[in-house]
Order: sequence, then C-alpha cells, then structure tokens
Amino acid sequence: MLIILLGYVLYPALRTFYLGLDPDLYGAFFSSWRSANIRGLGNSVLVSILTVAIGGFLGTLLAYAFYRFDFPLKNLLVSLAVVPLALPPLVGVLAFLFLYGESGILPRLVQSILGLDSVPFSFEGFGAVLLVHVYSMYVYFYLFVSAGLSSLDRSTVEAAADLGSSNTHTFGRVILPHLAPSMAGASILVFMISMASFTAPLLFAGTEHFMTLQIYNYKLNGDLAMSAMVSTMLTLISLVFLALLELRSARGTGSGASKGAATHTHVVSRGWARGAAGAAATSFILFLLLPVATVVLISFAREGSWTWQLLPSSYTLDNYLSLLTDPDVFDPVMNSLIMATIASSANLLFGIAAAFVIVQRGLPFRHLVRILTALPFAIPGTVIAVNLIIAFNEPSPLSFGSVLVGSLWILPLAYFIRHIPLVVRATVAALERFDYRLAEASSDLGASGLTTFLRVVTPAIGPAVAAGALLTFVTALGEFVSSIMLYVFDNRPISVEILAQLRIYDFGAAAAYSVFLMVLIVTATLLVRRIGGSPKMAL
Repeated sequence: MLIILLGYVLYPALRTFYLGLDPDLYGAFFSSWRSANIRGLGNSVLVSILTVAIGGFLGTLLAYAFYRFDFPLKNLLVSLAVVPLALPPLVGVLAFLFLYGESGILPRLVQSILGLDSVPFSFEGFGAVLLVHVYSMYVYFYLFVSAGLSSLDRSTVEAAADLGSSNTHTFGRVILPHLAPSMAGASILVFMISMASFTAPLLFAGTEHFMTLQIYNYKLNGDLAMSAMVSTMLTLISLVFLALLELRSARGTGSGASKGAATHTHVVSRGWARGAAGAAATSFILFLLLPVATVVLISFAREGSWTWQLLPSSYTLDNYLSLLTDPDVFDPVMNSLIMATIASSANLLFGIAAAFVIVQRGLPFRHLVRILTALPFAIPGTVIAVNLIIAFNEPSPLSFGSVLVGSLWILPLAYFIRHIPLVVRATVAALERFDYRLAEASSDLGASGLTTFLRVVTPAIGPAVAAGALLTFVTALGEFVSSIMLYVFDNRPISVEILAQLRIYDFGAAAAYSVFLMVLIVTATLLVRRIGGSPKMAL
C-alpha cells in the first residue's frame, strides 16, 4: 500500500517539484508584473476570492431561507438546489456557452427582441469564468450551512426571541457564530476547487490568463520545466488550504446537539412579500434549470442547423441514434466506461485496505497513509497530469519497464490517483462509526476473521463504501482535466470527444454526449441515496 502511495502519488509530485526548482524558472515567472504568469496568478487568486464571497453569500442565503421561511415553490427549489452537482465540469461550461456565450440563446434573444444589429451582451473572459464558478460552487456552501443549521440548538433561538431579540440580531449574534465553522470549511474547499479550475478558463477565458491554463499551455509548447514550476506553485497553494481544511475537520465544528421543538417557520403567505418570494424562487429555478434545458435542447439539433439562428432550425434524433448504433461514435463512451471501471475498481480495493490501516491506532505508519491518501485532493488535475508526464515519460520499475505516457494505461492511472480520497474517506468514516464490539462478539462465538468481515463488518460499512465507489466511477466517467493532457486517440474519453465535437461546430453531437453523461451521473446519485450513502461525502 505504501509502495503505491509513495510510487504513484508522492514520487511523481516530488519529480515535478525537483524539476521546477531551477531559480532561472522563477526569474522567468516573475520577470515582469505584467507577464502572463503574474496575471494568471492574480486572476486565479481573484476569481477564487470572488467565488468564495459571492457563492458563500448565495449558498448561505439559500440554506437560511429554507430553514427559516416557507414560501411559494420552496419544495421544488429544495429539490433543485443541488442540480449543479449533477453536471460534470465540462458539461456545465458547455451549457453556459450555449446559453450565455456570444452566439448563445439569451444574447440572441435580447438582440431579436430589441431589433439590434449585434448581441447587446455576452459572457466571456474573467466575468464568465466567475459566473460558472458561482453556479457550480455555491452548492458547497448550501450543503455545509444546511448541515450546520440542522445541528443548531433551537432552544437558543427561541430564548433569543423570548428576550425580545429581532430576527436580524438573532441571526448575527446566535446563528451566524454557530455557522462560522461550516462556512469556514466551505470557504477553504471552494477556494481550493476554484484555484484548480481548468475547464471554465479553457473555454471562457479568451485572452485572460489563469495558472491552470499556463500549465496546459507550457505543456503544449513542450516546456515541461516551466509547466512543472507553475504546477509546483499551484500545488503549494492548494496544500496550504488542504492543511487548513484538515485542521478544521480535526477540531470539529463544535456544534451542539439540537434540542427543543422544531424552529418555527415563518410562512410568507400574503402581500408583496409573497409575490417577491415567488418571483425570487422562480428566477433561481430558471437560473438552475436553463443550462440543463439548453444542453438537452441542443442535443436534438441537426448538424449545421444552429449557426446564426436564435434556436436550431432543424431537429433530429440522429445524434442519439449514432451514439447508440455507430461503433465509431460509441468508442469514446466505451473507452470512458472501461477506464472508469478499471480506476474505480482499483480505488475500491485500495480504499478499503487503506482505510483499515488508517483506523488501526497501533500502526506506526498510519498517519503517513492518511496524509498521502488525502494528498491527491490538494493536487489539481492539471498538476497530476504533469506529474505523470514527468515521472513516466521513460521506462522505470514503477511502469514495469514501459513508457506509460502515450499508452492506454496512463488515463486509468490518472483517474485512480485523482479519486483515491473518495473511497478512503467514505470507508474511514464508516469504520469510525462501526461498533467493534460486534466483531469481537463474532470472534468469541467462533467465527473466523474472514467470516466476521463478510457477515458483520461488510454489511455495516457496505453502503458507505459502495457510495464512494459509485461516486468515483461517475467522477472518472466525466473526467476532463487530466484527460485532455494525457489521452491518445485510441483511448479518448467522452469529455475529450465533447470538446472535439465542439471545435468542429457539431453542437448537437457534443450536447448528446453531455446528456448521456448527465443521465449516468443522476442514475448513480440515485443509487447512492438508495443504498444509504451520501453524495456529500465527495466534498
């Protein structure tokens, strides 16, 4: 186990770090405050800060509104609030491109209504990247704050009200301090994810620079040393925030158990307030669903039928029929299914073994295993790809004497490394809740270790482990960041094929692949809930 972690997680990262240590590289990076590298660093940090601020406000407001008020369309909005989690990063960006881009439906709709010669607005550059980030990442604040509110001691809120405290004063002095740990955890997580974002900058940034784009561009230009240096800087930033997140998790949230009657929900039932609440809920529902609906609509567009038009001029089922009947069209789907299955199977076996090591208090190296299994969570996908390129572009014992770069096996390895934390964290959480007296009783009754594991331990931890494995599978299925840097034609996955179809302007085919991915992810999420796991464990 340690060999796998040291050889395929730590060793490639150290190789990249060593390659990027050259002082001349840092001189080139900081050569000018107006250089592309400095602007990339500034844009990455700024968009992450703004994503935390705006996404935090939106997610917290939504969670508190659900907790405190009953208003029109609330139940529907509660069901739809986590829709962005069902969109793989590339699909979400594609949806915003179809909807808000220069040739998107909404800009053309406004142009048509106002009779203008050109579109009056379109989302591109830094603002577009920020919009995509807020849409996809406010959910983390919503989930964290909702969990914090569910553990709020309701009697303290009631006591504040009995003492004459206004709703605003109670929120600021009672509720907000209770939510502070949850909001801090969400802020750290969102900052990390935003800094590592690649897909939105790739398709929306235009002439703007971001750190992940700099890594990708240097790799494309064959400058691996500079790519390694930028990768090292991005990894160090992410490690700092991972350490903060782990420290916060170790300390716990400090939430007390909830007690007393359920908090009184204020019903918004009349007057302008009800109308305003209904309008706000409707607007937010449209904000959530329009990107998804747009992708579904475009998936039926005939090739070449959507160029200058507001909507496609011709629709067909051929995009889906080709996906299901044409072997060449289905190849990327099969490639993704095979590679995701290989990676998630390896994650399942490795994750269970690593989790058992982590929870065994007597093992001297369990803390090292815990740190190394969490490390891929802090390493952006672009950096993992660069790590593998640098470490395995020549034969080595770890690659069994072969060159992995350019082979069919490099992508399953990348998927495996990226998703190590999912199954490990899910299994560790289940084992920490497991009552080991049950296993001891089984042994006392004469059961063998294997029988105890299969008949006692497995049923208890099975749902969480299965949920982690399913989440690993669907995440690998839609993986784009590592794929675009490591694929070869024979193992091109769905995500790369979506981008390829987009670049040749076959929007219908790209959207059909995207809908296929969404259906798979929604199906897996429903399975996770059915077997008793939680989709939130992926956070």
